[in-house]
Amino acid sequence: MIDLFQRDIKYLQGVGPQRATLLQKELQIASFGDLLYYFPYKYVDKSKIYTISQVDGNMPYIQLKGKFLHIEVVGEGRSRRMVGHFSDGTGVVDLVWFKGLKFLIGKYKVGVEYLVFGKPTVFNGRINIAHPDIDKAEAAVIEEMGLRPYYNTSERMKRSSLNSQALEQLIRHLLQSIEKERMEETLSPTLIAKHGLLSLGEALRQIHFPQSPEMLRKAQYRLKFEELFYIQLNILRYSKERRQRYKGFLMETVGDEFLAFYHQYLPFELTGAQKRVIKEIRKDMGSGKQMNRLLQGDVGSGKTLVALLSMLIAIGNGYQACLMAPTEILATQHYETISQLLMDMNVKVELLTGNIKGKRRAQILSDLSSGDVDILIGTHAVLEDAVEFSALGMVVIDEQHRFGVAQRAKLWTKNTCPPHILVMTATPIPRTLAMTLYGDLEVSVIDELPPGRKPIQTIHRYDAQRAGLYNFLREQIEQGRQVYIVYPLIQESEKIDLKNLEDGYQQIVETFPQYRISKVHGKMKPQEKEAEMQRFLRRDTQIMVATTVIEVGVNVPNASVMVIENAERFGLSQLHQLRGRVGRGAEQSYCVLITGYKLAEDTRKRIGIMVQTNDGFEIAEADLQLRGPGDLEGTQQSGIAFDLKIANIARDGQLLQYVREVAEELIESDPNCERLENQIIWTELAKYRKKNQNWSLIS
Repeated sequence: MIDLFQRDIKYLQGVGPQRATLLQKELQIASFGDLLYYFPYKYVDKSKIYTISQVDGNMPYIQLKGKFLHIEVVGEGRSRRMVGHFSDGTGVVDLVWFKGLKFLIGKYKVGVEYLVFGKPTVFNGRINIAHPDIDKAEAAVIEEMGLRPYYNTSERMKRSSLNSQALEQLIRHLLQSIEKERMEETLSPTLIAKHGLLSLGEALRQIHFPQSPEMLRKAQYRLKFEELFYIQLNILRYSKERRQRYKGFLMETVGDEFLAFYHQYLPFELTGAQKRVIKEIRKDMGSGKQMNRLLQGDVGSGKTLVALLSMLIAIGNGYQACLMAPTEILATQHYETISQLLMDMNVKVELLTGNIKGKRRAQILSDLSSGDVDILIGTHAVLEDAVEFSALGMVVIDEQHRFGVAQRAKLWTKNTCPPHILVMTATPIPRTLAMTLYGDLEVSVIDELPPGRKPIQTIHRYDAQRAGLYNFLREQIEQGRQVYIVYPLIQESEKIDLKNLEDGYQQIVETFPQYRISKVHGKMKPQEKEAEMQRFLRRDTQIMVATTVIEVGVNVPNASVMVIENAERFGLSQLHQLRGRVGRGAEQSYCVLITGYKLAEDTRKRIGIMVQTNDGFEIAEADLQLRGPGDLEGTQQSGIAFDLKIANIARDGQLLQYVREVAEELIESDPNCERLENQIIWTELAKYRKKNQNWSLIS
């Protein structure tokens, strides 16, 4: 890219220091290049000019050409407004401004021909257009009419006269000022020719000021192609480098521990999906290369058992294993489950959390470093420098998106050679998102539930239908079952009218005086939270009132009903995770989604999807379509930023697959980055890596 693109935005004509500060704070635009890569969010076709006689109040945005007959300021105080009576000879419309009058008074002249663009409405029997866009109807302006770009701006920018129109003018001026400069390409001539792409310069001009819908499509395709191509090339290149650099522990046999457990202590027959996944893991661990595998499986699909069998392979080959969970509750649960399963075997399992201190902690650390501990289960506590393994060969990370990348990276320092890594998630990830988030990992999917599990019935109820719901809850409790009731907030918010946990708890206590009730939320101390969870697990309480703190990992097989208050406030993936807290026993379980009557269209779709299906992958795909990738799979926590300028993971899945294949082809044909024709690409990749820190090595 030419040096001009790196220039400070304040040096662009029409910007200056004050506007530059605003652009940087509000839109992160600091350079000429940043401005050029700030793309329009929509385009409006301004090639058509209507006559006023054609206009009615139900039309979308329209454009008129005519003159002001008269301009006046009317009203006082808040009702003060400027009204321009505008005519093209076929009729008259009123153009109205309520804000910014001090800048507008005197700006427009009677008798001068203007182009007016805006949305018509009817008021007191007359056509009105509020706050229209206005340009002089000069030949040059008319010649440029067509698809008009619109840019997102903030209220603060608008107050400083930096609205969409102002940004459009800045970008137009920037493109004119660099018209004679040759923009350095970011893709090779071979790639551009082979895939029929526009040059970068032409793509940037057409994305802002398209000559036609066809040229706009070509510009979008070029820029999306490049954006997704470098993401995939980066992932694949790092993946190859890692495979070459890290050989991994060779685990040639499944070992006695695996065979003994499989043949004598397995609690139930594995599903076909579990068997398939274990074979995939076994093959990785026996290949001599370091395993990096993502294990996806819906809630209750049996991931923990697969993880245990994988850890037993490591133990059978003379190595230690570690399972890391995001919360103490989940770590303790894993410890209890695995200890119970291995109770009759000579495999030592220990739990390490922040609450284990003193002599007990010292003993665990000593046994771990001497090799007496076979499996260590813990929270972030296992990452501390004091935790030293004798021979760590296998690491399982549960709900890994809950860990920061820097924390996960510490696991690599626990041995001279990096251990095999199995990343587990109960949040099903759509294929296109997995290719971007975990593009360098092999992916295994458990897509069957263990036999005997009944699908959870999901029901939608409105606020006014509580009486029937409460009777249903009483019936379930009388049958010996337990109930979760989840609220989105802890305390009442003045800004958002939601049922909150404190009020909800009081209401439940009053409604169910005969039952004992637990309360859990994120602001409680860990010990208090754990005590309440244990009470519920022991069945000392029948109802658990909670926030989403119970979303991941709590396993209470006796709980058969999940009630979610204000379900409209939750995303699909979160609703699905919460629903997965029930349905863990043999009894029929239920999830009840409570909402108000007034629901947005997207919300109705979300609720409808939840009622119709229990398939986590179907739900994840729908969530990606509805919400986009930014909120899914904890991308911010996992350190992978979705700062996509133009591509959309949800809508551009086919293109993502295509550019991945292009990237694979390139790496295969030029494995050592030596071909002259590809030097542009490898140079750009180096720049990309500087801006986007590599986390693929520590998945």
